Amino acid sequence: MKDVATRVVPDDPLGTRSQRRRSLGWITGLTAGLIATVCLTIGIGPVWIPPDVVLGIVGDRLLDLPPDPDRARSDVSIVLNVRIPRVLLGVAVGAGLAMCGAVLQAMVRNMLADPYILGISGGASVGAAGAILFGLGAGIGLNALPVSAFLGALGAALLVFFIARAGGQITSLRLLLSGVAVGYALSAVTSFIIFASDSAEGSRSVMFWLLGSLSLARWDPLLLVVLVVVGLALLCFILWGRRLDAIAIGDETALTLGVSPTRTRVVLLVFVSLATGAVVAAAGAIGFVGLVIPHIARRLVGSPHTRVIPVAALIGAVFLVWADAAARTVMQPRELPIGIITAMVGAPFLLFLVRRMYARRV
Repeated sequence: MKDVATRVVPDDPLGTRSQRRRSLGWITGLTAGLIATVCLTIGIGPVWIPPDVVLGIVGDRLLDLPPDPDRARSDVSIVLNVRIPRVLLGVAVGAGLAMCGAVLQAMVRNMLADPYILGISGGASVGAAGAILFGLGAGIGLNALPVSAFLGALGAALLVFFIARAGGQITSLRLLLSGVAVGYALSAVTSFIIFASDSAEGSRSVMFWLLGSLSLARWDPLLLVVLVVVGLALLCFILWGRRLDAIAIGDETALTLGVSPTRTRVVLLVFVSLATGAVVAAAGAIGFVGLVIPHIARRLVGSPHTRVIPVAALIGAVFLVWADAAARTVMQPRELPIGIITAMVGAPFLLFLVRRMYARRV
């Protein structure tokens, strides 16, 4: 028997013809903007490299051509070994945080939810603090910090899952309260670890990591894992967009449409946890991206998540890559944590959105 939900939600995942044109227009424009952003920001940093030089270096490598003798070797090394991995990680982190924020806001039915509402950042911070201050996972080598943070994030997600499922069903309220409680508890553990450490430099490193940075980006398996996990999560969220629309309305409505709220939340929670854990492990707990960007996407293309999620992912990627470019150039030669940049931009914008929402209701 055909799923009842397919008779209520249009088969066209992008809506009516006008909505489809509008959505495709935004997706096309944002994709072009992301490509331009990548090309420009690869050249931005303490050493400025013009876009034509960047394109020439990348083209030579893709076509396996011999390096141009007129180009400085330092420029080639900076572009290929430093800037490109960093920009690619920024694209994955920005897209991952934005789309996970959009999914969680629907799952818990709270427009102020973000990817860290499940306590994942708290678990990652415990793992990162243990790795930085006490050498946790030192046997892993250079990846000790991200691996410890990722394991801590997954541990927090599992704890939230089992607490929320204790009543038999995972409701939005149980998920929200469990995430808040676990997040506060793990934040307290992180604070205790920092307080118990005798290393002032180590404590400073933990605080820098907590605010987020892409400085750990390099060509290694971690970058590939983040790109693959975020890509799979994006695919899952788009395919399950109509189910997400149903549970965003309410569990009773979802059941009448043939959608199981508990099963949908479990599947989405798995992908949200993996994607958020991966990006936090690689870049730290960067705030405001997963909170503000989904609201911008909804204002551009409406509320259906088959449209919101790809648009949010593209906006998040563009925003974070430019935020990283600002973070590494504003106070040269020192680098600012990205969280400072995203908060400076995101907080006023969030207040603007709240004011607009209040004005509409009045």
